[in-house]
Amino acid sequence: MHDIRLIRENPQAFDAGLARRGLAPLSEQILAADASVRALQTEIQASLARRNEASKLIGQAMASGDKDKAEALKAEVADLKTALPAKEDAEREQLAALHDTLAALPNLPAADVPDGEDEDGNVEIARWGTPRTFDFTPQEHADFAPALGLDFETAAKMSGARFAFLKGQMARLERALGQFMIDRQTIDAGYTECATPLMVRDHAMFGTAQLPKFAHDQFFAADMSNREKLFWDAMPNDFEDRMAKVPKGSYREIIQELLNSADTAEQFWLVPTAEVSLTNAVCEEILPEADLPIRMTALTPCFRSEAGSAGRDTRGYIRQHQFWKVELVSITRPEDSDAELERKTRAAEAILEALELPYRKMLLCAGDMGFAARKTYDLEVWLPGQNAYREISSCSNCGDFQARRMNTRFRREGGKTNEFVHTLNGSGLAVGRTLVAVLENYQQADGSVIVPDALLPYMGGITRLTP
Repeated sequence: MHDIRLIRENPQAFDAGLARRGLAPLSEQILAADASVRALQTEIQASLARRNEASKLIGQAMASGDKDKAEALKAEVADLKTALPAKEDAEREQLAALHDTLAALPNLPAADVPDGEDEDGNVEIARWGTPRTFDFTPQEHADFAPALGLDFETAAKMSGARFAFLKGQMARLERALGQFMIDRQTIDAGYTECATPLMVRDHAMFGTAQLPKFAHDQFFAADMSNREKLFWDAMPNDFEDRMAKVPKGSYREIIQELLNSADTAEQFWLVPTAEVSLTNAVCEEILPEADLPIRMTALTPCFRSEAGSAGRDTRGYIRQHQFWKVELVSITRPEDSDAELERKTRAAEAILEALELPYRKMLLCAGDMGFAARKTYDLEVWLPGQNAYREISSCSNCGDFQARRMNTRFRREGGKTNEFVHTLNGSGLAVGRTLVAVLENYQQADGSVIVPDALLPYMGGITRLTP
């Protein structure tokens, strides 16, 4: 969420930030809407002040016997009372429209983020590890892992594509990875382990910026019946299309209308990541400075419809509708967030290094960052079956972007005013993709997979996965 005051103070910088995100200038449109709202507010305040003043003058006119003046003042007060509701309605509508315009725009990139339109503009910062030299041609996990218990066919019978049914030693290996990661992040990196809700209401999804723009990529945990068309019409992927296609009202009002008209009292979204639950733990709070930084982690299932990535990674275990992930969330003072991003990324790197998986660290360009991020590092693990590095962790500094949406602030010691916190999130790591990396990097010519040393304490004596 953007601060309208900063746009007023430096509209050129705002438009320059949007341009780096590939968007057209919008400050003129936004400031015109802001000026209209402020003019209405001024008019309403003037009307209220005049109504109060006229009401007092009525008593004075009656006391002095000037009945004509009293009647004229009464008529004026009546006219003001009649006109005020329409002005107040107009103010609410314009404020909602301005709010939704600001909420639909991505965060602006930090100054040290490289320019670029897509992943081709990302900058490699470092590499760790040397890819293994095989004495046979390494396979992709989808070709040999089914014999080890990574079963896609059974899952497809009950759930369709992009689900998996893990059996025996494969299920044990995935569970071991998750437990190993959460232990390392709590014991070594100092994060507090949390067990969070897997279903949240719309305000929580809005707070971390999954709504409204990315509604298509989420799972809605209720039957929408005949309200489905209204919902999807209100949530197209593209910003310009969304502006053009919404027939009336603000997006927030449309979502609320959908929720209010539902057949059941409780409707939820399945979390696409524990970032939603962890970050919203401080929603609407004013935190003491002494409590910062707050560092939280959770190992949870994640659910994504992946509507925005149709056709990508449909084979294998890379991109699933349901998967496990260890999420890392930090809440900090503004001046601490840059250092916290480095710390968080290092916590994710440590997992890959402990598993002896080669990886590279990428600084994402402005055009490839997530919607809420102002700066992002991606960690890409080496997959010998694909002969390529693939994303396994994304660590982002969101600045005060999410905090403004959640209204989360802190008060400095001895201070009298409140400031917005900075929020950060990252994967430490995506468990399913790490499973893929282990399978491909530790595969053997006979189709077996050696268990990494770091996972042996979690494997109950299993040292090798065998067909």
